[in-house]
Amino acid sequence: MPEAASVQAVRASIGDSEFDRDTAVTRRAPGVYDAELSAGWTVINAVNGGYLLAVLGRALADALPHGDPFSVSAHYLTASRPGPAVVRTDVVRTGRSLSTGQASLFQYDDEGQEVERIRVLASYGDLDALPDDVRTTAEPPAMPPMDQCFGPQDAPAPIPGSSTITDRLMLKLDPATLGWALGAPSGKGEMRSWFGLADGRDADPLSLLLAVDALPPTAFEIGMSGWVPTVELTVHVRCRPAPGPLRVSITTRNLAGGFLEEDAEVWDSADRLVAQSRQLASVRLG
Repeated sequence: MPEAASVQAVRASIGDSEFDRDTAVTRRAPGVYDAELSAGWTVINAVNGGYLLAVLGRALADALPHGDPFSVSAHYLTASRPGPAVVRTDVVRTGRSLSTGQASLFQYDDEGQEVERIRVLASYGDLDALPDDVRTTAEPPAMPPMDQCFGPQDAPAPIPGSSTITDRLMLKLDPATLGWALGAPSGKGEMRSWFGLADGRDADPLSLLLAVDALPPTAFEIGMSGWVPTVELTVHVRCRPAPGPLRVSITTRNLAGGFLEEDAEVWDSADRLVAQSRQLASVRLG
């Protein structure tokens, strides 16, 4: 057997993966962090909003006494570009179980002026300290097995709106939400997919901030096309995910005035609801 054929694929681990390297921040001074936004996480040349949230989330995890994001609310002010960025954080409050901080990411525009791209207010805590009691009526999304779902690599032609970020993700979309890719959208604002990172890294609280914003927009299945930029995104992380692929379900019930909401649920391999989010996004009508 050739030596190359005997080598097993190596899964990336939490802390040592492309996602970790590309969301890394370097503390320059108290509350000030340098970052390099990677072109590998772009959607139609703009940096993905979930990836940006993970970058700011990592800076806040360093700035606050608690390390796990519980609730993160972000307003996207201007489109971010690949390249250098600065994150500035402020500690708003610290307590025994929760700490609150805010952070903003800045870049320079073509005229050399500093521009704020995204502003975040977040509460952090310790997910491992939460009680085990769960009382819920929520149920995991009904989805076919992964081998009966389809990803961007299965498409005969590039999927509209896809870009370099799809090379870094493991996406297997529920065929029931793939009508848009075949030119026959269902008209329902639904998108469901198995989700993971392409290098095999397991999910953690920071990567959940990416997961809620990594699927194709529900607007595609409504019959819209083109860029659907995020205006505001709030994520609630409910528990630390178990190893294995995630299932992400996103729904939209109302598109009006050029804006829609996306409600996302993220379920882990142990059938636990590990994250929820609501997003307001704008759509290009016409």
